[in-house]
Amino acid sequence: MAEPDLSLDFAYRHCEALVRERDPDRYFATLFAPADKRPHLYALYAFSAEVAHIEEVTREPLTGEIRLQWWRDALNEPEQGAANPVVAALDATITAFNLPRTTFENLIDAHAFDLYSEPMPDINQLEGYCGEICSVLFQVAASILAGKIVDVSEAAGHGGVAVAMTGVIRAFPWHARRGKVYVPLTLLQKHGADIDKITEGGDAEAVKRALMDLRAQALDHLHKAQEGLKALPAMVRPAFLPLTLVRPYLTLLEARTYQPFETILDRAQWRKQWWLWRATRKLG
Repeated sequence: MAEPDLSLDFAYRHCEALVRERDPDRYFATLFAPADKRPHLYALYAFSAEVAHIEEVTREPLTGEIRLQWWRDALNEPEQGAANPVVAALDATITAFNLPRTTFENLIDAHAFDLYSEPMPDINQLEGYCGEICSVLFQVAASILAGKIVDVSEAAGHGGVAVAMTGVIRAFPWHARRGKVYVPLTLLQKHGADIDKITEGGDAEAVKRALMDLRAQALDHLHKAQEGLKALPAMVRPAFLPLTLVRPYLTLLEARTYQPFETILDRAQWRKQWWLWRATRKLG
């Protein structure tokens, strides 16, 4: 039997393919980054996708915790996970740009919430969760593009919350079917939604009102991220291209036919690529 190709080039190509499959928005956004930086961005996003995917493929929290621990161990002792192409590519990227491994550890730790059935308590908790799983991606991506650690905290902090909150809204039907509620409990209670009914597809109108409130929060963070982005050098701005798709997704909630338990909030791929391309014209 032939030995598998575990070269670094293979590892980066594997990451690119994985991101294209699991996170197409970031995949296409990365095509507008400088060619020499794209492999490192794909390594970052592939790692994020792999850790997020644990919740999708496990039913028991203990199994998920074991898988998260595997990633923690691989992050700190990459030679043990060297046969995994995502580990190999990420370790090479961390080394190349002197990135702090604690940043990635925090992302892993944040995803432990995904393994359990407890609802998201309040908006502050959700913002913190979004920051750990998404704002960090903007921060690291900007540092990769700059070739050094850079401070983009204003744009990254708000941008990550905007994108991740949008993801929570888009994934609501899927999460509800799995008995998961990421919409803050306080927000649902404000509109009279019963948490027990939500996981059974009930209280649709109350849920819709709560999601509209969450939409307003996401748009507020988007505006603040865009303001912060104005102060950043052009070289790091491609890292923030995923922000371009927040408003087009959230606009779909305004449709009369929108049903929180049924509607899939997506746009045609060609439209998304056009929006991303148009956004690059404003990066200079």
